[in-house]
Amino acid sequence: MPQVRSRMPRIAEQAVERARLTVVPRTRAQAARMPFVALVTMMLLGGVVGLLLFNTSMQQSSFAATALEGQATTLAARQQSLQMELDRLRDPQRIATAAQRLGMVQACTPAFLELGSSTVTGKPCAADGSVPFRITPPPPVKPAALDPAPHVVHVAAPPATTTRTPQANAQDNTGAGDGRNGDGGGKKNQQQHQQQQNQQHQQTRR
Repeated sequence: MPQVRSRMPRIAEQAVERARLTVVPRTRAQAARMPFVALVTMMLLGGVVGLLLFNTSMQQSSFAATALEGQATTLAARQQSLQMELDRLRDPQRIATAAQRLGMVQACTPAFLELGSSTVTGKPCAADGSVPFRITPPPPVKPAALDPAPHVVHVAAPPATTTRTPQANAQDNTGAGDGRNGDGGGKKNQQQHQQQQNQQHQQTRR
C-alpha cells in the first residue's frame, strides 16, 4: 500500500506535465493561385466551346428539318397527282369508252338454269349492239323561264332623201341670181326641208 501511494503522485505529476499547453506560432499557408485560375479558365473555355457546338448542331438540325419539310411537301403533291391519275383511270365513263373502242357491246337479259328442276328462267338474247348505250349523261335542260322567246320589234326605215341633179342646182343658182325669182325659190326649199324633218320626227315617234 505505501508503494501504491508513492506512485500515484508521480503518475499525476507526469500527467500534469503532459497536459500542459504550449503556444505554437501561427503559420499562414498561402495556397497556389495558378491552378485555381487555370481551372476556372478551362471551365469557361469548355462552356464557350460547348455552347458553340450546341448552336452549330441546332443550326444543322434546323437546315435538315427545312429540307425534310420541302421533301415532304413535294411527296405530298406527288401523292395527290398520282391519286388524281388513279381516279381518272378508274372512271366508269373512261372504261366504257375504252370498251366501246375495243368492240364490246352491252349485255342483254341473261338466263338462269336451275340444276334441280332443269328449267331455264328468263329470256336470253344475243348482244348485237343494236340497243344504244349512253355513256355520258344527257345535257341539262334550261328552264323556260331562263330561256324566253325572243321579242323582235320591226322598225320602219326612214324615207330616202331625194338627191338633186346638177341641172336643178344650176337652175337654183340662176334663180338666186335673178332678183325676182330668188326669194320665191329660197322659200320653197325651206318649206320642203321643214316638211321632210316633220315626217322623220313622226316616223321615229311611231
